[in-house]
Amino acid sequence: MLCDSKYESEKFAAGYRLIAGADEVGRGALAGPVVAASVILNPFDVPKGINDSKKLTRLRRERLDAEIKSRAIAFSIARIEHFEIDQINIHHASLLAMLQAIKGLNPPPDYVLIDGRHKLPDLDCPQMTIVKGDCLSASVAASSIIAKVARDRWMREYDEQFPGYGFASHVGYNTRVHQEALVRLGPSAIHRLTFSGVQSYQAALDLREEKTPLTSLTNSE
Repeated sequence: MLCDSKYESEKFAAGYRLIAGADEVGRGALAGPVVAASVILNPFDVPKGINDSKKLTRLRRERLDAEIKSRAIAFSIARIEHFEIDQINIHHASLLAMLQAIKGLNPPPDYVLIDGRHKLPDLDCPQMTIVKGDCLSASVAASSIIAKVARDRWMREYDEQFPGYGFASHVGYNTRVHQEALVRLGPSAIHRLTFSGVQSYQAALDLREEKTPLTSLTNSE
């Protein structure tokens, strides 16, 4: 079942005109940024086939990503880096990423539909949270697609920068291949060191020369 524009239509009928969706991806990953996107769809030109990014193939996501960007009124992408996640925790990092994505929209929205159950602090317009919004709202699902495509591309770039971890395949999530790489190599410079799936492997870093920059450690194996 594809997402529809029921929520957007309700807000449009209430007098709102620039209705944005917002979603994040990468919350459960062990490495890399958490990435959020926000999209204001044109209600008269919504691409067909929009759905939760996790339910789409990579090819379909990338095609829809291009369609959404070319036909939307506005879109914006924001990322919070791994070290910021370690500093403020993943919950706050996810909310901050969505807030930054929304604030990057031009024109700014006059209403925002947010995936999940947590409202965003410091938002300058009304907002509504929707549990499983990426399955229910076209605007939220469009945001999930843009965020997913952007993050996956960044993680493929990281795979070239930090070979051996398999970032191009698992994009930082906790898989057997990823765990085996952590055993061999220890955490890379983009791992989230406060995550339980990474903490147990940090001894590999502690055994190396303290003066060696973290960015060099990833290529030392």
